[in-house]
Amino acid sequence: GAKTNKNVSSKDYYAYRLMIRRGLDNVILRCRELCQQFMVGMYAKIESERLRYLRYNQQKLRAEEYIHLRDAINNNADVAEIGNHVILPSSYVGSPRHMQEYIQDALTFVREYGRPSLFITFTCN
Repeated sequence: GAKTNKNVSSKDYYAYRLMIRRGLDNVILRCRELCQQFMVGMYAKIESERLRYLRYNQQKLRAEEYIHLRDAINNNADVAEIGNHVILPSSYVGSPRHMQEYIQDALTFVREYGRPSLFITFTCN
């Protein structure tokens, strides 16, 4: 048969715990400020787990192939000065590579449609 994953990620577990279900009362959601504090704590936990994964799985992410580290080694830089770099991929929201992708996407629109003539923002309360 099909192999099932017996491990549940923190993200999946907390999504399950915070789900609104018909006919069932979710005590966590009724606690207002405590619920907000719980959600912030769980978000911090999930983010630190994601960062820990990225830190300890640099080989899987092929981070050694990134050019900056290779250039430093080729230029005979002192290994102690290089430090322990952790490369954040573009899939990590907020990383420099992620922002660079957004910039490239925006520049693609400018190249395709020309420079914008108006910059309009909306704020709703």
